[in-house]
Amino acid sequence: MKYRGMTISGALSILLLAGLMLGGRQSYAAQSLQELLEQTRNLHAQEEQENAQRERKFEADRDHQAALLNQAQEEGKALDNASHQLSSEYDANDKQITALEAQLKDREGNLGELFGVTRQVAGDLSTVLDQSMISAQFPDREDFFRKMASSKELPSTPKLERMWFEIQREMTEQGVVAQLHTKVVEDDGSAKDAEVVRIGPFIAMSNGRYLTYLPDEKSLRVLARQPPHEFTKAASALQEAKSGYVLAAVDPARGVLLNLYVERPNLWERIQRGQAVGYVIIAVGVIGALCAAYQFFFLLSARMAVRKQLDDLEHPSADNPLGRVLLAFKGDPTQSAADAEVAELKISEAVLREVPKLERFQAFLRLAVAAGPLLGLIGTVIGMIITFQSITESGSSDPKLMAAGIGQAMIATVLGLSVAVPLLFVNAGLTAMSKQIVQVLDEQSTGLLAENIERKGKLRAA
Repeated sequence: MKYRGMTISGALSILLLAGLMLGGRQSYAAQSLQELLEQTRNLHAQEEQENAQRERKFEADRDHQAALLNQAQEEGKALDNASHQLSSEYDANDKQITALEAQLKDREGNLGELFGVTRQVAGDLSTVLDQSMISAQFPDREDFFRKMASSKELPSTPKLERMWFEIQREMTEQGVVAQLHTKVVEDDGSAKDAEVVRIGPFIAMSNGRYLTYLPDEKSLRVLARQPPHEFTKAASALQEAKSGYVLAAVDPARGVLLNLYVERPNLWERIQRGQAVGYVIIAVGVIGALCAAYQFFFLLSARMAVRKQLDDLEHPSADNPLGRVLLAFKGDPTQSAADAEVAELKISEAVLREVPKLERFQAFLRLAVAAGPLLGLIGTVIGMIITFQSITESGSSDPKLMAAGIGQAMIATVLGLSVAVPLLFVNAGLTAMSKQIVQVLDEQSTGLLAENIERKGKLRAA
């Protein structure tokens, strides 16, 4: 009996614990079995009510899901029907397009080849117009032809008409000297409005300066280096002309030759490329030229003075070589015949005294003539050494790398010959002038000596 009571007590304890764990529905513990039974009955009823609510919610959700499923199935069937309909329409349209393309191809006939040629001509013309100076006056032409050349559609009639018009305008403008107002890019990169004179697609100028066309910027730019003065003068004259004919420069290569021409080095830049050897050659040439000029004027004045003295031999003057020779020889009829040898020696001495002045600087000029080509050869060897060094250092025979050394070699050679050849002719001319004067001195001194001997012979006979 005791054991049964313990069992019932344990069961009640478990039920009480379960009641306390049911979500806190009861806030107090049963004090007796009757209360515990009542609580258990209430909990059971409450659980049945909650289960019934859950079942109703699940049934409602099931009905809603079933309705959504039916709706989705109906939409799927509608989409399948639409897909089949679109597929049928696509097949029908594809057949119609194929039929229309065949019909278009049949009706095109030779127009297909015509449109192909048109696109090819548009592509070629876009390249020409892109480089044409006329595009600075009529921009956006090359874009039109470039789009037309890359288009896959058949060109329309307005496009064909514009193509014909642009070709005709390009042909017309190539033979026109036009004056326009446009922007010109200066040396500092700023763009300024200026009056420009354009000779076809060949050359353009503004304010006496020549311009070049920049295809990327589609504008005219002042050349960084301008051609010589006679070209800029002709450009200014062309801009100022209002009528008639004016001398002007035209570049048939459309600016290429002009750009190459202005890049050519001037005389001073060529001399600088000769470096130290070139300076030495020029120094030798300048010294030789100064000496030759001094001696030329000296011989010219001496020859004029000698010619003047020849007209008056009875009154010798010391301001010329012939007068000094005549003054050195003074014949005396009272002297003996043995004095003829003394007179001859005096005359020879006087002539020899004048010769060094008449042949002055000729030795140096001959040395400069010989040294010029030798110095040029030295410069040539140095230039070739520089060329070979550039080839060795770079490992390639790029002409741009070899240009500096070869340029120095050629310039040194040219400078040497440029000094030697003129000095050779100058020295020959000075030698001829000095020999003429010396010959006059020899002739007059010999004549005086013969006259003196003849006079003394007459005195002995008397």
